[in-house]
Amino acid sequence: MPALSASINVARLNKTFVIPTGLFIDNQFVPSVDSQELIYALNPVTEEIICSVVAGSAKDIDIAVAAAREAFRTTWGKNVTGFERARLLNKLADLIERDAQDLAELETLNNGKPVKIARDVDIADSIQCLRYYAGWADKILGQTIEVDNKAKLAFTRHDPIGVCGQIIPWNYPINMWAWKVAPALAVGCTIVMKPSELTPLTALKLSELVVEAGFPPGVINTVPSLGPVGGAALAAHMDVDKVAFTGSTITGRKIMEAAAKSNLKKVSLELGGKSPHLIFESADLEKASGWAAVGMSFNSGQDCIAGSRLYVQDTIYDKFLELLVAEVKKQVMGDGLDEETAGGPLISKTQYDRVWGYIDSGKKEGAHLILGGEKRTGKGYYADPVIFTNIRPDMKIIFGPVLSVGVFRTEEEAISLANDTTYGLGAGLHSNDANQCMRVSSALEAGTVWVNQYIILNNNVPFGGKKQSGIGRELGSYALEEYTSIKAIHWNFGENIEWPL
Repeated sequence: MPALSASINVARLNKTFVIPTGLFIDNQFVPSVDSQELIYALNPVTEEIICSVVAGSAKDIDIAVAAAREAFRTTWGKNVTGFERARLLNKLADLIERDAQDLAELETLNNGKPVKIARDVDIADSIQCLRYYAGWADKILGQTIEVDNKAKLAFTRHDPIGVCGQIIPWNYPINMWAWKVAPALAVGCTIVMKPSELTPLTALKLSELVVEAGFPPGVINTVPSLGPVGGAALAAHMDVDKVAFTGSTITGRKIMEAAAKSNLKKVSLELGGKSPHLIFESADLEKASGWAAVGMSFNSGQDCIAGSRLYVQDTIYDKFLELLVAEVKKQVMGDGLDEETAGGPLISKTQYDRVWGYIDSGKKEGAHLILGGEKRTGKGYYADPVIFTNIRPDMKIIFGPVLSVGVFRTEEEAISLANDTTYGLGAGLHSNDANQCMRVSSALEAGTVWVNQYIILNNNVPFGGKKQSGIGRELGSYALEEYTSIKAIHWNFGENIEWPL
C-alpha cells in the first residue's frame, strides 16, 4: 500500500478501498509542511470513523497555489491547445466512468447517499459535465470588431483568468467537483480545490484519476482543510485570480469580503435557498405531487434548491395534501448500500442536531405537523420526511427533508408569497394554463424556474441565484465566462499619428 494512504475494508461489499490521505499537490500526495492536524471522515450511517486524512494549513495552500501558478505559466494556460484540453477532459471522464461503482460506494460511505443515486445521478451527471466542457475547450471564441476598415480593426480574446480556488460542499461531493473543475480546465485555468472537511475522500480518489488521465503536475491540486483555514486562505490569497464557492450565504459573504480586501479577485458564489413551489388548480395533481415529493426529499433534503416552501391553491388544497403525503410516504430512507434505499441519513451529528432543532422549533411556533417528526432509535443521523402546515414566512430554513405547506387564493398572492424571501436560487410551478405558466415564471424572482417539474438540472443550461443566493453562473456556456478574462486588442495598420498634436 502506498504511503499516505488508508486501507478500508467494507465487509458488506466484500471489498477493500485504498484511499490516498495526503494533500494532492503537483500530482503527488504529500504531508503538510507545518501541521499535524487530521480530518476524520465519518460514515453517517454507522457514526464511525472511516479514516483520517491530512488537514492542510495556510502554508500548504501557499504551496498548492504556487504549483498551480507554475503550471499555468508553463504547461497549461496558453501553453496547451484546446484540442489537448478536450482530450484530457474526455480521458478523465472515461476513467470516472470506468470506476463509477467504486466511486459511488465510497461516496455512500462518506456522505450517506444511496449508491444508486451516487452512481446513476451524481456520477453519471459528472461524466456528462466533463464531456460537455471538453466539447467547449476548442471553441473559446472572441469577436472581430469593425473600427475603420481602411486603417484599423479590433478583436477580443477570452483568456483563461489564471489560478482558481474552488471550494465545494458536502452534499454533492463528486458532482460539485465536476461542476467546478470542468469549465475551468476547458478554458485553460489551473485549480486549487478545497473539498468539504466532511467529505474529502472522493475528491482525493478523483485526484488519482487526474494523474492517470495525464494532466500535467500542478493543473489540479486538492487540499482537504477546515473551512476557516484552507477556504479562508484561498479567498484572501494574493496569487489566486478567482474563487468559486458553493455553500452557505454566511460563508459566501466572508469569501466575498476576503476577495475584496486582498487582490479584488473574481468571485462566483452559489449559495443558500428557500425555494418556493406553487401548485395551481389547473395542474395535474398526481404528477405535481410526485414532483413536490422529489423536490423536498431528494438527497434527504440536503439540497440548496430543495422545494422547501410549497404553496397550494385553496380550491385543491385538501386533495393535494392527501396525494402529497401518500407520495412522500413511499420514500425509503436508510443505509445507502441497500438497493431499495432512496434517501440516506443527514451528513453529520451537527446537521442532525440542527435539523431536529428546527423541527422542534416549528412545533413550538405553531406549525401543524402532518407527517413525520419522530426520531429513530439506534445508529445513524436519520431524519425521515417531515411535512408542516399552518406556516409563516419567517420560519427558518431547514437543510433537510422538511416541507412547509401554505395556501394561496389568487395568482397574485402566490407570486407574492413565493418572492417574499431574501433568497432566489430556485422556484417551481405546476399549471396546465400556458398563459399562467408564462406569467408566473416571468414574475418569480429566482435564477432557475421549473414549470411542471422540479429540481432537474442540465449541464448545458446555466444555473445560479438572485438576491442572496449568489452571483455568477455555473453550467452551460455561461460558466465559461466565470473563468475567462476578456482582452480587447486594437490594431492599427494604416493610420499615422501626427505629432505633436
